Amino acid sequence: MGRYIVKRLIAMIPVVFVITLVVFAIVYLTPGGPAASMLGLEASADELAAMNERLGYNKPFAEQYLIWLNGLLHGDLGTSIFMNQPVSQSIAEHFIPSLTLAFWAELLAIAVALPLGTLAAVKRGSKLDGFLRVTSLVGVAIPGFLMALLLMMVLAEQLRILPVAGWQPLSKGIARHARYLVMPVLALAAPQSAVLFRMTRSSMIEALSLPCVKAARAKGMSEASVLVKYALRNAAAPIVTSIGYSFGALLTGVVVIEIIFNIPGFGQLVTSSIQRRDYPVIQGVLLLVALIYSLVNLAVDLICGAIDKRTRIWERSDG
Repeated sequence: MGRYIVKRLIAMIPVVFVITLVVFAIVYLTPGGPAASMLGLEASADELAAMNERLGYNKPFAEQYLIWLNGLLHGDLGTSIFMNQPVSQSIAEHFIPSLTLAFWAELLAIAVALPLGTLAAVKRGSKLDGFLRVTSLVGVAIPGFLMALLLMMVLAEQLRILPVAGWQPLSKGIARHARYLVMPVLALAAPQSAVLFRMTRSSMIEALSLPCVKAARAKGMSEASVLVKYALRNAAAPIVTSIGYSFGALLTGVVVIEIIFNIPGFGQLVTSSIQRRDYPVIQGVLLLVALIYSLVNLAVDLICGAIDKRTRIWERSDG
């Protein structure tokens, strides 16, 4: 497995290089720029040219990219133009709220989807199965932002049991921290749990028809043992893969929810940076998200292999 991980990390190098090129090109080709944002609409062409020269944006594309890439190789993401601090510091300050929301939303989605998906597969064709399938369709159809607004209307405006918006760090106390987490986590988890439910149900239906499951039942094993030791183990690979993609989607989807609930996470950082054309921050955030997606894919491969020997790519790779 160690050799496989090393090979995957080496294989990621050209992918990361392409990602850096694409990220830099997207930001470079974006109309406007930091100079126009800093000086305003009334700035003259000479003033804009002088500011671009001071910021280094008057250089050719290739030269600017190589300077930025050299900084990346030395662990330097650059300096925020408007916040006047290292980009890595800006990202670190806003990353914790986003990661917290994504983590708890994913955990809640798994806790709801796995047992209900398994139950629906076992009760396939029943009224309970039909009800759960319809509910999951509703969960998939309702966008996260609409779910967030509905939760705010019911829990915050009508029942007044939760704060409308805002954020409190864990250092302020667990209870206070949790009250501000409930609605954004529910808004994020609802669509993801619906997707994971449907994947769990379909995978478990297929696994329950396997000969090993029928043999285990014929031997008189309890239904719980059959489900855990045989059915769920054989259905794990597609479920884990779906969970990996779900977590990646949460890290990007959290942006909208953070804006709605006024949470100081990636959403606030990205929107403010785009409005002010803070290129170094935009590039740093896009690069981080792309790298997280790549690492999540690697983690999914390793987890699937640990659960099911048939999916251990590294054994075939090392051989």
